[in-house]
Amino acid sequence: MESGIVLVNKPKGISSNKVVNIVKHALKAKKCGHLGTLDLEGEGLLPVTVNKGTKLFDFFLQKDKTYEANFVFGIETDTLDTSGKVMKVKEVNFTYSELENAVKGMIGKYAQMPPQYSAKKVNGKVGYKEARKGGTLNLSPKEVEIYDFKILGEVEKNIYRFEISCSSGTYIRSIARDLAYHLGTYGSMQCILRTRCGVFCLKDAYSLDEIESGNFKVIPCDSVFNLPKISLSEKGNFKILNGQILDISEKDGEYKLYFGEKFLGIGEVMSAKLKMKLNLT
Repeated sequence: MESGIVLVNKPKGISSNKVVNIVKHALKAKKCGHLGTLDLEGEGLLPVTVNKGTKLFDFFLQKDKTYEANFVFGIETDTLDTSGKVMKVKEVNFTYSELENAVKGMIGKYAQMPPQYSAKKVNGKVGYKEARKGGTLNLSPKEVEIYDFKILGEVEKNIYRFEISCSSGTYIRSIARDLAYHLGTYGSMQCILRTRCGVFCLKDAYSLDEIESGNFKVIPCDSVFNLPKISLSEKGNFKILNGQILDISEKDGEYKLYFGEKFLGIGEVMSAKLKMKLNLT
């Protein structure tokens, strides 16, 4: 049974979990997951893990991502996107030069406050569920990092499109809010497109029509790791899969482990000792 990753171009109006179920049905897989949720109205790259590929979740959890998004300036909604209720309005009078400076000023690490309408949990309560009931959670800022932030152009009056590369866990809606504050106004996200997730790119993703018609390929688990290989003997294979540490002469670092043609997972060598780091059998 196939294991690995399927790259899906998720359209607007469908949940990430629905996409996972479509892939699972198309492959008749035992289990599937995804590497980072896209909101219902979000679109773009959604890597879906298949069978043993679901073990890759923790490995890719902290990978950086790239998005394109439209920000509307002059309003702030309760959800921080334009699907929400407008709560604050303020005139927009910044110049393009001021926008450029504000964008450059946000590159780097900063303490970001998550939106109330998010999947954040506090004492077992979920942010968006409490917000829908009119409540709020006592959320705390989280350090995130913006690696690159570009203005792609002005879509129409007071609406600009941006490209943002950022650390995992960054809320683009919060960036819209925070950028607007730097410019002395309010802001909300209009739309979002994810173009990259770690090593995966949107240009390589399949549409749902292609998935449902079977016109797609599963990326094998081993091909997503750009690491040197170690081939194990039968004895070494038995030991490593049973949690034992092997003596080895390779230099320190991570390696793809094989027994014959079979990919076992990721091993780590430290001080001439090899141990299994990620078992994918």
